[in-house]
Amino acid sequence: MKSIVKNVMLSFAFTAGLLLISCQGAIVEETTEVSVSTTPAADSRAVQTWSLWDALDYHNTGVFGKADWTNGGMFNCGWKSDHIWFNNGKMTIKLDNTPSYGKPYSSGEYRTHNTFSYGTFETNMIAAKGDGLVTSFFLYTGNPWDEIDVEILGKNTWQVQLNYYVDGVANNEKIINLGFDASQGYHRYAIEYGNGYINWYIDGKWVYGVNNTGFNAPYGKKMPSHPMQIMVNLWPGTGVDSWLNHFWYSGPKYAYYDYIKYTPK
Repeated sequence: MKSIVKNVMLSFAFTAGLLLISCQGAIVEETTEVSVSTTPAADSRAVQTWSLWDALDYHNTGVFGKADWTNGGMFNCGWKSDHIWFNNGKMTIKLDNTPSYGKPYSSGEYRTHNTFSYGTFETNMIAAKGDGLVTSFFLYTGNPWDEIDVEILGKNTWQVQLNYYVDGVANNEKIINLGFDASQGYHRYAIEYGNGYINWYIDGKWVYGVNNTGFNAPYGKKMPSHPMQIMVNLWPGTGVDSWLNHFWYSGPKYAYYDYIKYTPK
């Protein structure tokens, strides 16, 4: 996921007791929407070492949060909490032409509060179809920027793009032909994240992998190594037509998620 997320920390020093209080999180003006995205550094979040199973029957506020800001840049939407809802055991993310945070569109991003270290991460989802769209399931640190992606590009929902970032550097994209239309039914997408390696699975079948001992990457190549949040979102691109094709709004678009799962190593 080519996402750009900034960290904001407000520190107030009190002379009595030399007490330092750090306030981290998304900052939104009370009266005016602003284009700002904030994520605490990875090492400031709790690292969950036990398994996670969320059937997405409801918003589990103790585990997941809904974003309410914009990433800016190529993300041509604001994240709005009311663009994510739960019904009949499924979570829906809606993209529409409601202006928000200085962007012409609104959509949703759902993310864990905690980070997770090595293990297997899985979701069951239906992607949105249409030029300029990205439906995602990914792992992300914040700062330092490590990331592992599963992205369905709406321009061709018969394919999936896999990718990873280390210290903010990507260029590791791999396109996989799915053999099905990801916008027409639920399919399981999994990331196996280990020490020095990543494997991707679709419907339980291995489709691609990399490691630092020379498999699909140069020997000794640095791999993601930090605990990461689990995230999903749906967004329209801007300024990236060569990658996504141009986004033309023709009505609301939807992505659907059935569950999110983590199994530690």
